[in-house]
Amino acid sequence: MSPRLDLALESGLTLSQPLTVLGPTTACDLSELPRETQVVQPFKPFHDHFAHQGFAVVPEAQEPCQDAIVFLPRAKALARSMVQQACARASGVIVVDGAKTDGVDSLLKDIRKRVAVEGPISKAHGKIFWFQSDPQEFADWAAPEHQTADGFQTAPGVFSADSIDPASALLLAALPAKLGSRVVDLGAGWGYLSAGLLQSPGLKSLHLVEADHTALTCASANVVDPRAQFHWADAVTWRAAEPIDTVVMNPPFHTTRSAEPALGQGFITSAAKNLTRNGSLWMVANRHLPYENTLNDMFAHVEEVTGDNRFKVFHASRPRR
Repeated sequence: MSPRLDLALESGLTLSQPLTVLGPTTACDLSELPRETQVVQPFKPFHDHFAHQGFAVVPEAQEPCQDAIVFLPRAKALARSMVQQACARASGVIVVDGAKTDGVDSLLKDIRKRVAVEGPISKAHGKIFWFQSDPQEFADWAAPEHQTADGFQTAPGVFSADSIDPASALLLAALPAKLGSRVVDLGAGWGYLSAGLLQSPGLKSLHLVEADHTALTCASANVVDPRAQFHWADAVTWRAAEPIDTVVMNPPFHTTRSAEPALGQGFITSAAKNLTRNGSLWMVANRHLPYENTLNDMFAHVEEVTGDNRFKVFHASRPRR
């Protein structure tokens, strides 16, 4: 079990079913919790990880519960929203577990101003604490119903929630007018690129593939077109039902605070596997990320078509089989 949660239970914390756990990652060991515990995880790879362990996993919290555990994310607005969600559904104890780098100290200070807190217990560069649920005290921490970025619907915690990502804007401006009839936005986020891709002449189907259920829900509100198909899936393993003419992507390069180039490299490999023999990949990346070798391994033709001191845009074609 999580070392901080284990210590909390040893110190006298008791948890009752029905129990809900919000936001655990694969680094969180929930193996000793009863399998009827509901796990709320909108990120598909993490969702599948806990589903394979036998937990009841959902992308959004819906059912009422007795107690709840919140594993803090990095985004402050999302962390507050998750505490509010837990309080809105739990009638008993709310447990909060987080690393110092995820802002647990600041959140603890804010929660102490509103309710009595038990603990906290410090271990492994983080803290865990708990308090009695009080929905009214945290009602103002609820996520806004209509958060927007330049007219697009977004949500706390999704990538580039407050404004259009400059790398995506650079990529969209670099794309040719015609992209083919079958196009994929791999890692579509809340749909900025897809909204622009639908302007391409001759486009018949557009697949939005996104692992973050919250972001995909926003995308479905931002991209209202019968040609758009939405897939809640891990872009690294997703496979199209038919060969694709063009893949467009601004791949993520971390799921934690540390850069993970292998994630973007997995996106490149996935793109190559989904394309037709003469298909094309258009992608943007941070300047420092080492994607060139993978691109050359997976495609016969690779060129950097534009960029600046922060980003680089690649066009790759003729995937190697």
